[in-house]
Amino acid sequence: MSAHHRELAPQPIRNKLKWELAIVLALSFGYSGARAIITIFERLAQEVELSQQTATINRPLAQDQWFDLLYQLLGIVGGLAPVALVIYLLWNDGAPRLTNLGLGAYPPVAKQRGWLRETGGGFILAAAIGLPGIVFYVFSKWIGINATVVPTALDAYWWTVPILILQALRAALGEELIVVAYLFDRLKRLGVGPLATIITSALLRGSYHLYQGFGGFIGNVVMGLVFGWAYQRYGRSLPLIVAHWLLDIVSFVGYPLALALWPAFFA
Repeated sequence: MSAHHRELAPQPIRNKLKWELAIVLALSFGYSGARAIITIFERLAQEVELSQQTATINRPLAQDQWFDLLYQLLGIVGGLAPVALVIYLLWNDGAPRLTNLGLGAYPPVAKQRGWLRETGGGFILAAAIGLPGIVFYVFSKWIGINATVVPTALDAYWWTVPILILQALRAALGEELIVVAYLFDRLKRLGVGPLATIITSALLRGSYHLYQGFGGFIGNVVMGLVFGWAYQRYGRSLPLIVAHWLLDIVSFVGYPLALALWPAFFA
């Protein structure tokens, strides 16, 4: 099933959809992209080389562990608010309710194994993206176009790993349901073709990773092209969400262990 299954909207509705799209992006990854663009210019203006700078993804938000936990949980809920918004905007009045987000019901024949097959596809997609991604990160640091990415600087509390897993889920749901599923639906209704939609989605994904450096931008554009193609081809969000969640869990939770085992790798 193709992701582009909805008809082109009439002109008055298209005008409204343009405003809706602008508002959703301003509340989510459009804002993040604009902020990341400013950040990369700020990094380039510093006397320290880009490869000698650090970009921390998950950082403490308070000195006291209980207030830090509350702030972390609040940040996760706040980050999921735009996801709730696009679910509301694309919600179907009739069943299946989430088909416009690539999460609709499976056909009767595939219902028993559909979720399992798509989850497995997410694991495969994560491996296909993750392994080359590590190599490219090392290369981009070596040639000086990327900062050192620190996935987490959280202190080791009892809640640290669960919070990192939830942060990974928040990122996976946000990026795949907004930057892919929602964006694909709205651009289709605005008359944008499949190839332009995939490229637009990939460039948006790359833009809000620019705070990491140009390597982060390029790597995520490539990831966006692969994910966009997969969504255009199959019209399903679950494999993308699973793949993204796995990649971020490995990055966030595995970082302290990797740092202890191979400190020179992160120098």
